[in-house]
Amino acid sequence: MSTQLRSGDLQIVVFDPSDREAVVDLWRRCDLTRPWNNPYADLDTTLSSPASTLLVARIGESLAGTVMVGFDGHRGWVYYLGVEPKHRRLGVGRRLMEEAEAWLRERGASKIQLMVRDTNAAAIGFYERLGMERQRVVTIGKRLDGNA
Repeated sequence: MSTQLRSGDLQIVVFDPSDREAVVDLWRRCDLTRPWNNPYADLDTTLSSPASTLLVARIGESLAGTVMVGFDGHRGWVYYLGVEPKHRRLGVGRRLMEEAEAWLRERGASKIQLMVRDTNAAAIGFYERLGMERQRVVTIGKRLDGNA
């Protein structure tokens, strides 16, 4: 396969419910899910809010990737950026992030951010190549659902 897609080969569209199982399957194969987070519930929550969306990348009829985007009124957030392994290094992830940024700009977000596990050097490198910088913050959290 070529190292870049030709113009028009890749389409970024809003999630269609008929892709539900394929999307969750992609997230699992991309190691984006965790036992304590129900990906179906995450998907349903995203789709039920006008402050968030799920964008899907397609190459022909094939699901090539996803990105979940949300706006909290101050910052934009990115979740579930995943690219089908056979479509990696073709620009799919970059295009998904460009569309996520555009979606957030349309809503007035002045900043985009995301969380990456500190052991995921490949993802960190990808985001840094897109011009993102590590932030000097500590993420502090507490489970409200009883899961440890």
